[in-house]
Amino acid sequence: MIQVRPSDERGRIDAGWLQGRYSFSFGDYHDPAHMGVSDLRVINDDHVAAGAGFPTHGHRDMEIVTVVLDGEMAHEDSLGNGSTMRPGDVQVMSAGRGVQHSEFNASAEQASHSLQIWLFPGERGIEPRYDQAHFGDEQLHNRLQPVVSGDGHDGSLSICQDAVIYRCQLDAGAQVIHDVNAPRQFWVQLTRGSIEVAGTQLHAGDGARIEGEFKLVFDALSDADFLLFDLRDI
Repeated sequence: MIQVRPSDERGRIDAGWLQGRYSFSFGDYHDPAHMGVSDLRVINDDHVAAGAGFPTHGHRDMEIVTVVLDGEMAHEDSLGNGSTMRPGDVQVMSAGRGVQHSEFNASAEQASHSLQIWLFPGERGIEPRYDQAHFGDEQLHNRLQPVVSGDGHDGSLSICQDAVIYRCQLDAGAQVIHDVNAPRQFWVQLTRGSIEVAGTQLHAGDGARIEGEFKLVFDALSDADFLLFDLRDI
């Protein structure tokens, strides 16, 4: 079973400095039909104006993942971490029992584009922590590269949850396959191009929930970039 979330039906925010689309309910946007999938709670597709950003604010008991697609985002937190993220960079922050952080576009000239992703943790009240890694084009090219996982396998960043986030940059006409041997729930988020999966076409900005499948076949209809979320079947 596949259920498509078309790009233009997502929630929207226009704050001037922030242009965002929400795959699931977030903030003032509430849609009871779109509250997340399994432990995946938030996918915000954010475009942040040059020099603008999110001032210091707090989180707790959430696994927060940032995937930078274009531009730069600077991060600072109450754990003493500070960095500038660029395309290919992935950041994880286990908020645990509480953390404060800020995120700003580090460029004075170019807008940034990133995905902000939240997952419920497998355990509450854990020690907050932060990590970051870069995944280059050679790692993402025509393969499903795990960038985040519960066990940190294959160079992925670890989180406190039974979930794997894959990223893939697929050439037009190429194919990748994802097999599982137990029931799982999936979400696919397409950031660029067009693909076909489970007999359904997806285009840039589209998302899709997939259940009841043990073999996912992704065919690129054009050069494409997408994330695959492999999640607990709950």
